[in-house]
Amino acid sequence: MPRHIGVMLDGNRRWAAERGADTKTGHQAGADNIANFLTWCEDIGVELVTLWLLSTDNLSRPERELSPLLEIIEKAVGDLAATSRWRIHAVGALHLLPAPTREALEAAEEATEHVGGMTVNVAVGYGGRQEIADAVRALLTERAAAGEDITEVAREVTVEQIAEHLYTAGQPDPDLVIRTSGEQRLSGFLLWQSAHSEFYFCEAYWPDFRRVDFLRALRAYADRHRRRFGG
Repeated sequence: MPRHIGVMLDGNRRWAAERGADTKTGHQAGADNIANFLTWCEDIGVELVTLWLLSTDNLSRPERELSPLLEIIEKAVGDLAATSRWRIHAVGALHLLPAPTREALEAAEEATEHVGGMTVNVAVGYGGRQEIADAVRALLTERAAAGEDITEVAREVTVEQIAEHLYTAGQPDPDLVIRTSGEQRLSGFLLWQSAHSEFYFCEAYWPDFRRVDFLRALRAYADRHRRRFGG
């Protein structure tokens, strides 16, 4: 079984459009399916799940759409924390988020920091390129503050040193990345971490993603994993 699963919760808006509903209804339906998914992961012993809830690109959406979405995310993350089942960890360019959203994520982290269950990364204001840029910037800033010559640091920088400054520093890379809604691209999700991941693309929109869809993803992962190691 995969140790770390990344999920791109895609298709909420299209799900709503096909039902003649507004975008907010679609995002809420997607939020309502998150706890189900985490329970399925918990049942099979997954240690870490990364949920991509909002990209940096999404931050440029019209205010009439972005504001309700942020409110849904804030409540969804708060509800997950309130269960005391999972340890919440926010990943993303949090400084780009409105103060209420950032504070809600920080409060969820603080409330669950001693929870011993599965860790759930909530990727909000997340972009893979942004993450890598932030990691390199943090590395150089740290070394400069220590009095080191930046030119010398740049000459000797390693992959491992950059990885230590990612949003997910200290965590295992995802074994399996799932994207719903039929789209077959990464769109910037965990660009660095997914170099060796298996990918599973599902036609179902996220609000319709069921346990049977999850089991199919696991079956596909297991088959590929066996082939990779000669099974």
